[in-house]
Amino acid sequence: MELRRFARCDLPGLYRVCLRTGAVGQDATDRYTDPDLLGHLYAGAYPTADPALSWVVRDDRGVAGYLVATADSAAFAAWQEEHWWPELRERYPLPGTGTEDDLRAISTIHAGQPPRTAVLDRYPAHLHIDLLPRAQGSGMGRRLIDAVVTELRARGVPGLHLGVAEANTGAIAFYDRVGFSTESRDDAGRLLVMDLTTA
Repeated sequence: MELRRFARCDLPGLYRVCLRTGAVGQDATDRYTDPDLLGHLYAGAYPTADPALSWVVRDDRGVAGYLVATADSAAFAAWQEEHWWPELRERYPLPGTGTEDDLRAISTIHAGQPPRTAVLDRYPAHLHIDLLPRAQGSGMGRRLIDAVVTELRARGVPGLHLGVAEANTGAIAFYDRVGFSTESRDDAGRLLVMDLTTA
């Protein structure tokens, strides 16, 4: 199993991993009639906007995990409004069709994904990380976090945040082990943060 920076040929694999981990860490394949919707929301835009902040875990079966990130969540949201959402909004017009999850994803495409403004001064970066079961417990998750933290610190980014569902207890335990702390909780889950100004 290897970890390397994202290459364009990895994009279909990112989309597959995103779907197969999209139900609170479990396979969401049966919840979507369009298998690309989750990838459009949580995977594809990041390496398109800033490929240097995306990494993949690969084995002989293909992409087994990834981490995608942005160093500046506010700038990334503005980039999405200009470059990412318009084509998708044409492709997926409202009110949409499909399952409840399809419709929810299509609604998000049209609403956009505004950044969490309350934490942007201290924690402007955010990430998404997903590993298939065959890559979990291999140490690759920690290596992915180490890679993005090193890159963000080199860019002078002061902090990093992410959201996680309260039901995803395995992910919460992982984030705690790699240095995140809980900033706040709400109905959507937890907002976790990491200060990058200290070693």
